[in-house]
Amino acid sequence: RASATVGDFTERYITERVDLKPATIRNLNRARANLLEYFGHDKPLSSITPGDADGFRLHLISVGLRPGTTARRRMGRVVQLFRAAVRRGLIGRNPFEGQKTAVASNPERFAFISRETAEKVLDACPNSEWRLIFALARYGGFRTPSETLALRWQDVDWEHNRITVRSPKTEHHEGGESRIIPIFSELRPYLEQAWDLAEPGTEYVINRYRDSNANLRTQFLRIVRRAGVAPWEKPFQNLRSTRQTELSAEYPQHV
Repeated sequence: RASATVGDFTERYITERVDLKPATIRNLNRARANLLEYFGHDKPLSSITPGDADGFRLHLISVGLRPGTTARRRMGRVVQLFRAAVRRGLIGRNPFEGQKTAVASNPERFAFISRETAEKVLDACPNSEWRLIFALARYGGFRTPSETLALRWQDVDWEHNRITVRSPKTEHHEGGESRIIPIFSELRPYLEQAWDLAEPGTEYVINRYRDSNANLRTQFLRIVRRAGVAPWEKPFQNLRSTRQTELSAEYPQHV
């Protein structure tokens, strides 16, 4: 137990987690880099105290991480790493337990995207795929890009007027791998247009922007500016939350 060090354990743990998504691995490696900066590679895990954890939290803030958001998320990854060390019997307790990891919502970053604004943006979209990307987020409540790029034509049930939404972000939770939504009347025209233009045998609904180097957010902000609309914070998330607000006002939560 005493020989387990910060550097060796975190490297081994992250390497072994072949079940995690690339983005999660990147976040764990960022947390590891911060740990190495503060404690050094050879610091024994068992020698780290809750007081050291407090100092580490202040270190994250001192290197420029936002206290209430980025620093808390980074601390959450560190808590995850040390919980794993406890489960493996390398340390008796997690010195980082009790550190704040929950990120509070910032109301200043929320925006309601009216239908008038939505129509302006749709008119500025360069092609049918971009109009559908926008419509899926604004009128379908899709997470973008993850759920939008995961959508296949086989998930679109025209006969029963519904779509199965595959959710890479929540698939690790029980029952969170997918959900079913209606083909909302506001969404249908853009979906039908994309279907009419799709080549026979096309698997994915969105094809032109599947390249891993394609930055949908950057392109989307250009479209918003072209529409003569002031860009809003969290562009895709606020489209989704706007739709949630609309539907919550019309239907009970369980519906």
